[in-house]
Amino acid sequence: MKLNARALALTSGILWGLCVMLATWWVLLFQTGGGTLVLLKNFYFGYSVTFVGGLIGLVYGFVDGLICGFIFAWLYNLLSK
Repeated sequence: MKLNARALALTSGILWGLCVMLATWWVLLFQTGGGTLVLLKNFYFGYSVTFVGGLIGLVYGFVDGLICGFIFAWLYNLLSK
């Protein structure tokens, strides 16, 4: 079975970006811990646990998921031959 690298990359990017954004907004709306999300500012420049930070996290998460999803599919296709 061969994976479509572009489809997996796009799907991973969308999912990871939405997860970062929704997790950030969840912490803000329900005043839960959020200590783990603060660590994302070490990787995503400009990210913070704010509503605008959630949008910044959406963009960074999309790019991060896009790259990781593509690399995963590429390696899978390479090693499954």
